[in-house]
Amino acid sequence: MDARTTALATLIACRKQGAWADGALKEQLHRSQLSRRDAALATRLVYGVIQNKMRLDFQLQSLVKSDLKKLQPVVLDILRLGLYQITDMDKIPASAAVNEAVEQGKKYAGRAAAGLINGVLRNAARQKEQLPQPKTLAVRYSHPEPLVTLLREAVGEELLEPLLESHNELAPVVIQRNPLAISEADFLAALREAEAEASPHPWQKDAWILTHAGSLSKLPLFARGGFYVQDPAARLSVTAAGLAPGMRVLDVCAAPGGKSFAAAMDMEDTGSIVSCDIHPHKIELLAKGAARLGLHSITPCLQDGSAFRPDFEKAMDAVLCDVPCSGLGVIRKKPDIREKPLDGLARLPEVQGRILENASRYVRPGGVLLYSTCTILPRENQGVVDAFLACHGDFHQEPFPVPAALGAGNDGAMTLLPPLHGTDGFFICKLRRDT
Repeated sequence: MDARTTALATLIACRKQGAWADGALKEQLHRSQLSRRDAALATRLVYGVIQNKMRLDFQLQSLVKSDLKKLQPVVLDILRLGLYQITDMDKIPASAAVNEAVEQGKKYAGRAAAGLINGVLRNAARQKEQLPQPKTLAVRYSHPEPLVTLLREAVGEELLEPLLESHNELAPVVIQRNPLAISEADFLAALREAEAEASPHPWQKDAWILTHAGSLSKLPLFARGGFYVQDPAARLSVTAAGLAPGMRVLDVCAAPGGKSFAAAMDMEDTGSIVSCDIHPHKIELLAKGAARLGLHSITPCLQDGSAFRPDFEKAMDAVLCDVPCSGLGVIRKKPDIREKPLDGLARLPEVQGRILENASRYVRPGGVLLYSTCTILPRENQGVVDAFLACHGDFHQEPFPVPAALGAGNDGAMTLLPPLHGTDGFFICKLRRDT
């Protein structure tokens, strides 16, 4: 199976099964056993098509006489895939993109459909510079209008377009070195031996940006427990908690485990970390991750974050509370989020507030409650914190140190944005319980 076939199979799975692109792609890459180079191409194609779907359809409609909705769904998948290569991937000859699309058309939809695909994409290649460009931000950056409105309210007019543009970029793959398992010198030597290109992250300690690494789980360093994958914004949220060896820590919504892993490393794998999640399969993944990294201080626990545990009451030095959210900070990694209905978002602050309220009961006097989300909507972030503080006079926001590259200090709360900080969109708030 080649890169384009893998990409098409992923797009079909997303459409038919409603699968998330990242999970569907991971499954297809595992099946296809592509080289690193081809895996990178397949990834670029899948994300590129999903990230630019509205714009691609806008341009295709100028090339197809009938309504796009009347086409076989797989034909539309193939047309989008072909047009994306023609318009956005200069290193791929248009003839190669067209020919491959025609072959896919023959295989999946028959000769008549292949003829249509051939005509449309050859026209697109000839008219590349004259293809219509969308005037609205929504179509230009392929974000539904209601989502654009929501994001405008969150970041303001000046940052809106840079934010939308950042959502259509491929997010860098950032791994965190496990300092308890491997020295930096041995870590870099192992990456070189595996021919994985790595550069140090500009401000996050022990973080490395990988390029052309292929499937990370196939790297020998992965099996050795030398690293785990985590965005620098999520890593910063654990650093903000100010953990120290010997502490007792609770990670309320822990899966897939990155924050628990970071906490264990900050605590030199001493003390104890209770890592909770409501889903058994996620707890199993977390346990496997901790075992792979050689971390013994983590105890996975099947537990609903909103259900009270009397044995945890006022027992924790720090509680990490990374609540379920709209995920609008990780659109570049999960581009299909933009197509999900927004109706349910209004209920999230109530759920988040309930989990934060419950988590606060576990913090000892003088301890830390760290609230975080991977969204940029104020109502899920500072709004939830403000509502909590209004009812809890024994907690207050506490400023935390940040790398100089992130600018001036903070009042205990910080929102990171892809176009400003190069990270996921992320909210961090450090709360301290009075002694």
